[in-house]
Amino acid sequence: MSGTTMVVLIVLISVGSGVIYDMYKKHLEFKSRTLKDSKEANEHVAAVTRELVELKERVQTLEAIVTDSSYSVKQEINKL
Repeated sequence: MSGTTMVVLIVLISVGSGVIYDMYKKHLEFKSRTLKDSKEANEHVAAVTRELVELKERVQTLEAIVTDSSYSVKQEINKL
């Protein structure tokens, strides 16, 4: 093997390993960003779910008030 061939091989191996290392770093950054986005999405879904439960409870309370017989009597008295 001549000296020129060895130099070319060394350069190719160095450049190739540098490219592979950069690709691996980008992959890890992408994976980290994806996990972060996933956690934020899960937190948002949990917040929306809590709000939905609270709103359902409020609607049930309002339905109980409106369907109460004394509520309609109060409205009729207020009309007079």
